[in-house]
Amino acid sequence: MGELVFSTPADGVIDVVIDRPPDNLLTVGLCAELTELLLSPPPGTHVLRLRAAGEVFCLGRERAGNTPAELRAETRTLVSLHRALRDTPLVTVAEVNGDAAGFGVGVLAACDVAVAVSGASLWFPEVGIDLAPALVLAWLPRIVGERHAFWLTATGEAITAARAMELGLLNEVVSSQESLAKDVQARVDALRTRNPRIHGEIKDMLRAFRPLDEDQALELSVDRLVVGALRRGESATPTE
Repeated sequence: MGELVFSTPADGVIDVVIDRPPDNLLTVGLCAELTELLLSPPPGTHVLRLRAAGEVFCLGRERAGNTPAELRAETRTLVSLHRALRDTPLVTVAEVNGDAAGFGVGVLAACDVAVAVSGASLWFPEVGIDLAPALVLAWLPRIVGERHAFWLTATGEAITAARAMELGLLNEVVSSQESLAKDVQARVDALRTRNPRIHGEIKDMLRAFRPLDEDQALELSVDRLVVGALRRGESATPTE
C-alpha cells in the first residue's frame, strides 16, 4: 500500500517522499498525516524536502467523499494541508521530478521553494470532469493573476515547467533528474546555513503583509524591524 515515507531528521532536514506510484495520488489520510508533521515537526527540524517516487510528482488526490458531509470533511482536510504548508515553521522545498496536476500543483505551489525537471508538465484537470476547481481558485490567482488562472482552469491546458516558472509557480527548472537532485540539495544546504528563526519570521511577515497595501505594510514593517533589532541586541538605528 502506498504511503508517505518520512526520513529521520538529520542536520535539521527531513525528507518526505510521496510513494504511491504510478500517479502518487494523495489520500485524505496522507494529507492529514503530512499536515500533522508540518504543524508539529520533530524538534530541531529546519527544512522539509518533499519529493516523489517514480516518474511523476503528484497527479492530484483520490476523491472518496459522496455525501455532503463527507465532501465537506474531505475538502477541509485539503484546506488544512494547504494552510499547514503556508503556516509551518519549516522551510519547505519541493523537488518536482515529473508531472503535477490539480491538487499536486497546489502542494508544490504552497511550498516555499519549488524546483522542477524540464520535462515536467503542470495542469488542472477538474474542468474535464465538469468541476470548477474552487480550492485551486482560492490560491492560484494570487500567484499567476486572474487572467492566467482563468485560462488554466477553464481549459485544463498543460503547461511546461519553463512556463510554470514564468508564471511564478516554480523557482527554477533544470535539465535532468541528476541536476534536479543536485540543485535541490544545494538549496537545502544554503538554507541550513541560516537561522531557522529568521526564516520563520520571513514567512510570518510575508503572510502578514499579503493582505495589506504598500503603506500599511511599510507601517507594520517598522514594528517588525524594531522587534527584530532588539532581539539581536542592537541599539543602533537600523539601516534597512
